Amino acid sequence: MNIVILDGYALNPGDLSWDSIKELGHVELYDRTAPEDIIPRSQDADIILTNKVCFNKETLMALPRLKMIGVMATGYNIIDVEAARSQGVTVCNIPAYSTQSVAQHVFALLLAATNSTEHYNKEIREEGRWSSNPDFCYWDTPLMELSGHTMGIVGLGRIGMCVAGIAHAMGMRVVACTSKRKEDLPIYINKVCRDELFRESDVISLHCPLTPETHHLINASTLSLMKSEGILINTSRGDVVAEEDVAAALHQGKLRAYCADVLSQEPPLASNPLLSAPRVILTPHIAWATLEARTRLMSILVENVRAFIGGHPQNVVNS
Repeated sequence: MNIVILDGYALNPGDLSWDSIKELGHVELYDRTAPEDIIPRSQDADIILTNKVCFNKETLMALPRLKMIGVMATGYNIIDVEAARSQGVTVCNIPAYSTQSVAQHVFALLLAATNSTEHYNKEIREEGRWSSNPDFCYWDTPLMELSGHTMGIVGLGRIGMCVAGIAHAMGMRVVACTSKRKEDLPIYINKVCRDELFRESDVISLHCPLTPETHHLINASTLSLMKSEGILINTSRGDVVAEEDVAAALHQGKLRAYCADVLSQEPPLASNPLLSAPRVILTPHIAWATLEARTRLMSILVENVRAFIGGHPQNVVNS
């Protein structure tokens, strides 16, 4: 089997090994692939491994030899799965590898917003303010205890459920907008409708997939339902949020903070309104990227390729 890895750097910038993949076939490895290089690099491939390199119908039709696309992520919207199916190309993804890491990152963002840790660290180390302070402590931002406040979760997949469990352990009331039946939820999760969630929550964490129904789910209308001291966290997909509307709400003082690990375009344009909005905490799509999560991803990726070669493909998304 000829295996081509088109954008391996994000998964493995050098702290993991590709040896297990190399045992399964002849491997050509590229850190990154520009759109114009996709077909030349892929034309002799039996198996393509990709994270963010896109395969539309036209690209797939130009690759008659291709048998499998292994997406090195959970989301597979970069692939035209219907076109792949019609050409007999199996598409596999990597489910459930980053649940704990993403949930952890949700609370890293939330605690940065509630405790202003970055702000105070900078003032102490760069501004010398604590050293010159007449009292043993000082604060110039609101500080918020999470216990007793309400966490609203939109989407109760694996990550949403993990976030709910952590919120509950921290003493928060948990409400969720989910397709799951109320009787199938843990006793500490209260199922509510979308509008009720927006009205009741002090913190809202987004964990829904990007679909036509969830595109710009967060917009001027839904933001108007939120508490003015509400905190919004997005670790799902950038386009779940209408970023201009969020920026406007922040400028108008109608939102305490917006915290996100994802944006509508990545890397962001300099004109992205969130880059200049107040009370925004952004990280560069790293919630998934802990060493532990990437190690699990690599292990599942190897097993996906091995299972396909063995005639028993797993984690197939276009069967």
